[in-house]
Amino acid sequence: MDINVHIPSDATRRAARIAMPQRFDFTIQQKFIKTYTPLLYDTTIGEIEIELSAVDFLDSSALDMLIQLKEHATAINKSVSLLNTSILISRALEITDLSDMFNIKQAVHLNSEPEYATA
Repeated sequence: MDINVHIPSDATRRAARIAMPQRFDFTIQQKFIKTYTPLLYDTTIGEIEIELSAVDFLDSSALDMLIQLKEHATAINKSVSLLNTSILISRALEITDLSDMFNIKQAVHLNSEPEYATA
């Protein structure tokens, strides 16, 4: 149940990506906070992307963690995007009226490199 972080070395890309595990729930709350906190204070990062393609379960505490991250990021002029949300996650965001709070991007594969379309 690892949370992986990827920070591109390309200086023109100012986003860090956090890849979430299959279960996004209260059991990883402390790990999630410890993962995103240094990214908030890294001045080279302007956006935090949360990769959700592997997630097949999330609970209300996961939604709360995303809200807290968004609030902290917004307070210091950083953005948060959710990447590759499944139908389950998209529906949960809609039901809870959170879909407008986040920039949601879905991968569009052109050639071998994925590009992202905003939902």
